[in-house]
Amino acid sequence: MDPARTPVAITMGDACGIGPEIVLKACAERLAVPGAQPLLVYGDAVVLAREARALGLPIDVVTVDGPEAAAGGASAAAAGRIRVPVIACSALPADLPAGRVDARAGAAAHAAIVRASHDAIAGRVRAVVTAPIHKEAIAAAGIRHPGHTEILAELAGVPDVRMMLANDELRTILVTIHVPLREAIAAITREAVRDTIAIADAGLRRLGIARPRIAVAGLNPHAGEGGLMGREEIDTIAPAIADARAAGIDASGPWPGDTVFMRARHFRDFDVVVAMYHDQGLIPVKYLGIDTGVNVTVGLPFVRTSVDHGTAFDIAGQGVADHRSLLAAVDLALRLAPEPAVHPTPDTTARSPADAG
Repeated sequence: MDPARTPVAITMGDACGIGPEIVLKACAERLAVPGAQPLLVYGDAVVLAREARALGLPIDVVTVDGPEAAAGGASAAAAGRIRVPVIACSALPADLPAGRVDARAGAAAHAAIVRASHDAIAGRVRAVVTAPIHKEAIAAAGIRHPGHTEILAELAGVPDVRMMLANDELRTILVTIHVPLREAIAAITREAVRDTIAIADAGLRRLGIARPRIAVAGLNPHAGEGGLMGREEIDTIAPAIADARAAGIDASGPWPGDTVFMRARHFRDFDVVVAMYHDQGLIPVKYLGIDTGVNVTVGLPFVRTSVDHGTAFDIAGQGVADHRSLLAAVDLALRLAPEPAVHPTPDTTARSPADAG
């Protein structure tokens, strides 16, 4: 298939949240443009069709068997209307409540991720862009992984991936992700920090940065203050930085976490900040606004981007959700994936929710 016509997969996310709404708004905006990159939604066709009617969008949801049938997804279904191809991955009930945790929505969201990932691994889609899922709904469905990053890593059969959040002002990549803070501290090892630096370097080179400048944040206040406030910087983080520099990577630190993000954003001293734990890295990026932020899973054998916000249960079903982060995720996916990658299907089969506990 011509890469320009290979569709970008978009998963619907949690059906009880704003996922269906922002996916449809994004499709309506992009597919209305002549010659637009084809988009292919993975989710529940009935939910999407019902949401399109509720939003008053000129969309005809069309169920297709595979990505090849979506190559003409930008064409109008009828005069003044947009054809949105959907691979049906679930059959959710009509009475599914908006704005509430529901195991059925969690299972449906997981099924869409599985199908889209398998098509990405096979090179049948150009990239995967994901709408938000709800961790409680995923857990209620019996899925043992807490979020997209961990689910995708298992599906792709790769042991080492990282979450990177990016917008026009700041990029950050995480050493530890969805674990309690006490466990995150224990998981910050020399190897984990070193590998994160290497993954960050490779990811930014893929974005076209020839020699990424990588800042590594400390864990403790003032980066440990020479050991007075903790020895993790001395015993773990600094040796990892030295390993990275010995490998030819432009890494520096450990820098105090309360100033390093300002240096990266305001003074442009660095291209990315390696953060030690979830909130240390995500708060600075999200504070700048979630409308254009993008989450990138670095280290997968295919390109995956996502919105940097959640399911927004408080506004689900109201038609007021902002879809700009999803559009930004699509744009970045296209930059990162000039053509679809083809990889052997890993020896990791998708499991049903009942098997995933």
